[in-house]
Amino acid sequence: MAETLISAQEILVQHNTRVLLDHASLALCSGDRIGLVGRNGSGKSTFLRILTGGLAPDDGKVIRSRDVVIGYLSQEFTLDPDLDVAGNVRMGAKHVLDLIAEFESLPGDSPRHHDIEESIVHFDGWNLDHRIKTAISELGCPAADRSIAGLSGGEKRRVALARALVARPDVLVLDEPTNHLDTESVGWLVEFLNGYPGALLVVTHDRHFLDEVVNFIVELRNGVFERYEGNYTDYLSLRAEKLASEELGEHKRQMFLRREIDWVRRRPKAQTGKSKVRLEKFFEIQDDTPHEVETDMDLVIPPPPQLGNRVVDIDDVGLAFGERSLFSGLSLTFAGGTRIGITGRNGLGKTSLLRVILGELPPTTGEVRTGSLTKFNYVDQGRLQLNEEKSALEELSDGTEWVQWGETKLSLRAYLKRFLFTDDRLTTPVRLLSGGERSRLLLARILKKGGNFLILDEPTNDLDLPTLRVVEEALLGFPGCVLMVSHDRYFLNRVCNGILAFEGDGRVVHSVGNYDYYVEKKRRDAQALASANAPAKGGGKSSASASAGAKAAKTRKLSFKEQRELEGIEASIHATEAKVAGMEAELASPDFHRMAGPKIRETMAAIEKGKADVAKLYARWEELEAIRAASA
Repeated sequence: MAETLISAQEILVQHNTRVLLDHASLALCSGDRIGLVGRNGSGKSTFLRILTGGLAPDDGKVIRSRDVVIGYLSQEFTLDPDLDVAGNVRMGAKHVLDLIAEFESLPGDSPRHHDIEESIVHFDGWNLDHRIKTAISELGCPAADRSIAGLSGGEKRRVALARALVARPDVLVLDEPTNHLDTESVGWLVEFLNGYPGALLVVTHDRHFLDEVVNFIVELRNGVFERYEGNYTDYLSLRAEKLASEELGEHKRQMFLRREIDWVRRRPKAQTGKSKVRLEKFFEIQDDTPHEVETDMDLVIPPPPQLGNRVVDIDDVGLAFGERSLFSGLSLTFAGGTRIGITGRNGLGKTSLLRVILGELPPTTGEVRTGSLTKFNYVDQGRLQLNEEKSALEELSDGTEWVQWGETKLSLRAYLKRFLFTDDRLTTPVRLLSGGERSRLLLARILKKGGNFLILDEPTNDLDLPTLRVVEEALLGFPGCVLMVSHDRYFLNRVCNGILAFEGDGRVVHSVGNYDYYVEKKRRDAQALASANAPAKGGGKSSASASAGAKAAKTRKLSFKEQRELEGIEASIHATEAKVAGMEAELASPDFHRMAGPKIRETMAAIEKGKADVAKLYARWEELEAIRAASA
């Protein structure tokens, strides 16, 4: 039986009349890898603070096993300004450093030598310096000797994450660990956590990360925890079935109440024992609290003005700062419905490219031509600052009570309600809003500007999973152009029909399709290149046999039918992947749980079959590409 490391029992947290945690209980055992999900403002970060000892609940208790070591990355972390980057990261393993210092100070015949050495080995303490260097490098932290004072918020967060990881604690608690990480760093973090021997509790909106790392999803819903076995994809399926069952149960309850109300209104004259039992049953079911139906943002991006024949043409554009070239030779044409995701390591020039397209930064070479009807709406990383004392309604108002909505107008109240603001929250000061409410208010303020060409720099940061799904649906239905910088792989897969990848050394690659297709194509191209170069090494064959093999390989060329198949196979892959993505989007839809159970199972089976078909298409593409490369 797995050892319980931390147990939160009957936790109550109440802010005025609002209950965040309603006698909620959760145990974290050895081997558990739990993803904690729920709406922003539901109490996830509050619970993490209680679990790690940073906050006392109004009621309930937390029991921790003896000598358990907890590593914690909070959203509101602090770093030591007197230490450099490496010094701050090293302090995450202070318990290990203390053990090593004690071990080295003991006399050789001390009976504690063995016990302390066991503890050092348990925390992999002898490899601490190597782990520190690796974490700083792989997470894209600033140089080890940099001062903390001059770092940006994103850089400080990466240092704080490295500090939590190097401790190699018994329990690792991470609050939004992938924020401000590029795709490559997220990949390394996934690999690190999959090899991490301790228990993990993570709050994140990164659904690809949840699919790769966790073995349980715990949803904080209506103040209590609901536990689902498996990763994020499994959770979506199981949750849909659970909500469908709840919906059916509530429907039966309402039907029963209607029947009994009709019976009560007929006022039976004889109050027999059977009648009394029936009345008691009626009042018992009437007093039952119905399950709360969750609502999602009804987010629709304001209808954009019509695009012209030319939207944006990028012609052989390059950008350099002094001797350093960020990119060169980039050509790209945008049209209505183009949704391109920009990805790559931090510092390679992604945001600079956005500024070039907006006309804020002149290119070193080439030209950007913008159509006369193109209207940009740029959402930068810093977004907008909110006035803490104003209400949500006041923050959105610019002297008018209306939002232009295509050819018509929408009241500010109606507009904000699309972003899940209830009447009482509309007039609440910004300083009292939750993190999720602040993010939704910023999103509402930005999208209010309209535009037919949206440029989004890290749009998914700080949005909860329900809001992310709605934003994705809104972008998919947006008829204008979308260009976004994002490291959220799930988001890129769902929304984008093109990827612009900054691969380093000034290389920028444009790939049609979503992010998974770009990664798979890059991998298979590398494999095909390695296979084509393999005969040159000779292996164990004689030069004569190698020559004969090469000649034989060259004699095999693609037939006309195979050539046509190769030309159309990318389109087939895109179509099949789009079909799978559509079914996955249907599964994630807030309304999907209202369908019957068989429909859910049919959709899951169709998704698996679609993924298998994609794998077969990739295999066939690789086979045809190898033949083409060998005969070139």
